[in-house]
Amino acid sequence: MTEDFGRNTPPCTTNEETKTAGQPLSDFLLQLEDYTPTANAISEHYLHTAGFNTTDPRIVRLVSLAAQKFISEVANDALQHCKTRGANQNTKTKGKDRRYTLTMEDLTPAVAEYGIIVKKPHYFV
Repeated sequence: MTEDFGRNTPPCTTNEETKTAGQPLSDFLLQLEDYTPTANAISEHYLHTAGFNTTDPRIVRLVSLAAQKFISEVANDALQHCKTRGANQNTKTKGKDRRYTLTMEDLTPAVAEYGIIVKKPHYFV
């Protein structure tokens, strides 16, 4: 009794399923060609500094898009921390006149959710 461990059995997916599974990815790549989240030269510089070299502009745009999403999420989390901290304080400005300032007090817990630990130096130079 020999077992072939699935080598001679047909695959579970059909050719049509494979085509439809790759369709959203190809649509995303087509949309990515028209969208530039940051200047490609800036992204390429930082990728090159980090040791990542590529000639494909789609990869650079994809990394730029991921970085932009990360920064947007951190900024939104910091804003939520600022709003909750400000809700505990009595302020004279209410409603639309309220302006928020990004401070380390709000940014530190926002980036801590992503595993980044930020500490203030004991002194400023």
